[in-house]
Amino acid sequence: MDRAELACVLKAARARIAPEEVGLVAGPRRRVAGLRREEVAQLSGLSVDYVVRLEQGRAPRPSIQVLTALTRVLRLDRDGRDQVFRLAGSAPPLAGRVEMSVRPSVLRLLQRMTDLPALVLSAKGDVLVQNPMACALIGDLTSWPEGRRNLFWQRFLGAGETRVALTAEEIEPAEQQAVGSLRTALSRYPDDPELRELIDDLIAGSPRFQGLWRTGNVTTWRSTHKTIDHPDFGVLVLDCDTLLLPDTDQSMIVYSAAAGTREASALDMMRVTGTERMTAR
Repeated sequence: MDRAELACVLKAARARIAPEEVGLVAGPRRRVAGLRREEVAQLSGLSVDYVVRLEQGRAPRPSIQVLTALTRVLRLDRDGRDQVFRLAGSAPPLAGRVEMSVRPSVLRLLQRMTDLPALVLSAKGDVLVQNPMACALIGDLTSWPEGRRNLFWQRFLGAGETRVALTAEEIEPAEQQAVGSLRTALSRYPDDPELRELIDDLIAGSPRFQGLWRTGNVTTWRSTHKTIDHPDFGVLVLDCDTLLLPDTDQSMIVYSAAAGTREASALDMMRVTGTERMTAR
């Protein structure tokens, strides 16, 4: 691990990112170019102290999960990401593994979508990034603990922290789609250890998943309607479209509503309120 060079690369990458690129307001009193260390820590789910020590060349060797989170927040392209991995003493992600980095061009596209909630998922259902509207609508899913930022894990093993509300008729198709999507991912990435670990955890921890897994069905994400139980705006039924990013096998999920509907009015209000709660808990 080349701590000094890693520190230099991380600081330079942080300085290149304008706050507006990641949904933050710069403000008139900002004294640093790019992002603050506190903002990098918040966006990557790390402690401020750890980010400081990384940039000072005093941190222990970061894990693969930490490197993946940092390179995503710093919007590094594949070459930049691989450089950070090597400087940290880790092998860059291999071909044939599920891609966990989001291309800078996709991040720019996501950030420009200020009117609609959108998020990007990996091939195995990890929540990689959300725009501010998605945080306002469904909550900040990237705040889930590391290793649990996965829609399939949350569906079968989570504690019901999601705002997505399924009717009795929707539960079984949603579960079948989740299992089928993981089977599709396994057929494409049979050597990915994190995918294998996720599937093993689901089989061991969820009898429902285990039963569905044995059926052998394969499927992919499809556009549909989603019901969101929002704490301020109540039950919202939204169109939910899946846009495929074929070169990385990632999916962009976009929520929308027809003009003139109650749901469209709620989305208009969320653009103003953001994640701020309008009612007391």
